[in-house]
Amino acid sequence: MRIEILGTGCKKCEKLEENAKKAVESAGIDAVVVKVDDMKSIMQYGVMSTPGLVIDREVKSTGKVLSPEEIEKLIK
Repeated sequence: MRIEILGTGCKKCEKLEENAKKAVESAGIDAVVVKVDDMKSIMQYGVMSTPGLVIDREVKSTGKVLSPEEIEKLIK
């Protein structure tokens, strides 16, 4: 599984990345969490507000910081 955090490096983006890593660890799944900060790449997903959460190339959330528990529900 590939989890992408879309954002330009703001505090919310960093927090979402941290929460995604916690969710992966808690769920005990094999996943890689990748930070995407290139605006061209972010725009290809059609995301207009960051942070964005993408799981296996599918946008799951934009514009908010999900908790580790919320992310865990999405990845199970």
